[in-house]
Amino acid sequence: MDELSTFCNELKGIMGNSTELSIEKARKIVQSLNEFLYARYPDIGTTNVLDAAYDYISDFHKYWERHYKEILNVRIDDSNCEKVADALHLVFQKTNGHAFSQVWDTCGLRPEDVCRVRLFTANQDFRGSRAFSELAEIFRDDDTIFDEDKIIRDPAGFINDLGLSDLSQNDKRETYALKIAEFVKARNVSPYELISCFNNNVYDLRNALINCVSSGYGNKKADMFVRDMVVLNIWTNVVGFEKIDVASDVNTIKVALKTGVLKTSIPLVSSFLDIFCYQYGYMDEMNAKAWRRVWEIWNEKFPTECVQSPCLMDYFVYEVIGKQFCKESLAVYKCDTYDHSFKWHSARISTCRICHKEGRKGFTATCIKKVMPCCDPDGAIAILQSKYVLKLPQNEKMEECPFKNVCDSNNARNLQPPKSISILGQTGWTTAYSNKGCGGGGLMA
Repeated sequence: MDELSTFCNELKGIMGNSTELSIEKARKIVQSLNEFLYARYPDIGTTNVLDAAYDYISDFHKYWERHYKEILNVRIDDSNCEKVADALHLVFQKTNGHAFSQVWDTCGLRPEDVCRVRLFTANQDFRGSRAFSELAEIFRDDDTIFDEDKIIRDPAGFINDLGLSDLSQNDKRETYALKIAEFVKARNVSPYELISCFNNNVYDLRNALINCVSSGYGNKKADMFVRDMVVLNIWTNVVGFEKIDVASDVNTIKVALKTGVLKTSIPLVSSFLDIFCYQYGYMDEMNAKAWRRVWEIWNEKFPTECVQSPCLMDYFVYEVIGKQFCKESLAVYKCDTYDHSFKWHSARISTCRICHKEGRKGFTATCIKKVMPCCDPDGAIAILQSKYVLKLPQNEKMEECPFKNVCDSNNARNLQPPKSISILGQTGWTTAYSNKGCGGGGLMA
């Protein structure tokens, strides 16, 4: 009998024929629940993650590791992928492709210097980070900070020089800095010249970064780094760019769930149940595949009006849709004095705009709720004031999210992306152990 079945039978034994719990039975159930979810015992066994063996957290952890895929049943919906692909194609046409060709400011650094700074810092982009403009200023002040030999000698000094020492998980940051510097040093080239070691194949380089153990370069960071090097024309005449995926994160997963390009059999579980991040990793993997499928359909249908790689959808899906459109940015206000209401693109005002317009000065209003623009007929009020749309020329402006109709038909706007608790670190799972019968355990923020 598996762990979950054993646990459920244990609960049935405690309940007996009762339909209402006595406090004594409630105590037993709470204890059983806590021990099943979060307590280990001497012969519980180990699991291998991050190139090391760790005790299972609990019996539930053992069950979840074996069955999370079956329970979640994540799948890619081709019909919705096509709808999203068609919507992206319309955006491509409307903006002449500009929506997918955003280039960030390199702050006047030479291409080889941009590559160096980006390679040694992209893996540090978690739990707080530095904008590239800040990193560029650090480089201009003292470029030796980014020398691989110096980083290898003193990775802690590198983290301190970047101003990251006050952020979390310094032990992890130092390891990441050391390993990526060793990755470069082992090939006896500069970061800019790394691509030549892989015959200009960005996909091979991307995989090498991912396989560099403890360097902080997972799929997302590697895809982002390679994408930036190509989009910024730092590396040219490359091959394999079409194999680089959308850099999966909570925003692109959120959009995938709401549009239905990704479907699950149950809503995603809380990070408190996703012990050792199996759900998060699974969703990350499937999300990249789903957006690749969107791109494949788009490319098949409109090969001359399509981006050259899935990763080039990243800015628009992540930044524009995920962060600007797909959030509760439309505020609904009610006048504090009169019986009228209005909508606005900010929840920070206190003036009743109707009273003000009609000449009654000094009257206030209260924000009574915030909604996503796609859920309100006046959603254009918020969309037109979004950071992205404000910068568009008049003929390219949009008044609603391009995916609105897809989400309308999918009816899954309530779905939320996964969250994750690190396996290692001061607030990670490996600091949360509790022993059966001892109590305690868990995490402290």
